[in-house]
Amino acid sequence: MSESKWKVIGASGFVGSSIVARLNAEGISVDPIEAPRLATRALDVDSIIDEADQLEGIIDSLAEAFAGAQVVVNAAGLAAPNMQDLPPLVGANALLPAVIAIAAQRTGVRRVIHLSSAAVQGPRLVLDDSEETNPFSAYSFSKALGEEALLDLQDYFLEEHPDSAPELCILRATSVQGRGRRTTELFAKMASSPFASVAGAGTGKSPVSSVHALAEFVVMLGTLPGELPTIVLQPWEGETVASTMADAGRRKPVHLPEWLCNLAVKTGYTVSEMMNDRFQGSVRKVELMWFGQELDDSWARENGLLPEPRVREVLRNAHTALGKKKDRRFEKN
Repeated sequence: MSESKWKVIGASGFVGSSIVARLNAEGISVDPIEAPRLATRALDVDSIIDEADQLEGIIDSLAEAFAGAQVVVNAAGLAAPNMQDLPPLVGANALLPAVIAIAAQRTGVRRVIHLSSAAVQGPRLVLDDSEETNPFSAYSFSKALGEEALLDLQDYFLEEHPDSAPELCILRATSVQGRGRRTTELFAKMASSPFASVAGAGTGKSPVSSVHALAEFVVMLGTLPGELPTIVLQPWEGETVASTMADAGRRKPVHLPEWLCNLAVKTGYTVSEMMNDRFQGSVRKVELMWFGQELDDSWARENGLLPEPRVREVLRNAHTALGKKKDRRFEKN
């Protein structure tokens, strides 16, 4: 293993590979690290940390891989918003981050950037960088539990090992899209269909973002000379729900009455609840498509850490890849 200053766990994945590509483009040496596959039936933060602390073999292996690193990025995890099987979700999204943090502390890593998800805050009015979470699905629960474990470990490290405590930064990624991602293709298909629609005027902020901007933001955080916040929200890329739909479908979406959309969403959640929350993730996707969600990314903006917006490019390329023609009524812009 080379003595690179950056190590990326999950470097072969959708987000991880983009981070590695960005680092290479900026001439920053990086080592990819394969993520161990973990599963657990633990469902609370204390059990997660206790179990992580007992995985000595995995901790030692990761600690050896982290040798000489200044920045470790955890881009591993299980991105499966509709999955209901908790053991693999919690293993990948909560237990693994805890193991990585422990290994980083033992090795003397300076900074750990953990890729979480804005989904941990659920359908609240404004996404932000507070510790408040409101998970609505098995996936968002697992990501929220991972955040809680890291926050508890950070407090423990600072109290018990202040000289070797790594700086832990939780980066909440929004709805990340890019070439080759199934969700991006599905969104482009929906936006290209007669069912493409938004609630009201469609001016709500869309949390849809590009993997390119996320990768650039990760590098910005890793190279920032000053202290990082414990939680950071990926900056908004300037899209509204209407513009996002138009970019992905190359046609103007139908503008539905807000009252009708609200009724449909409320009914969807009610039916899902009656079926053991089976459709929570799907209903939430429709809600975001119609209404979007406000974002408070003030820390990034105040510090001038705004990556180049590329979500429009990503969505338009996704539409082109479908081989569909744009609506002739759509005004070119």
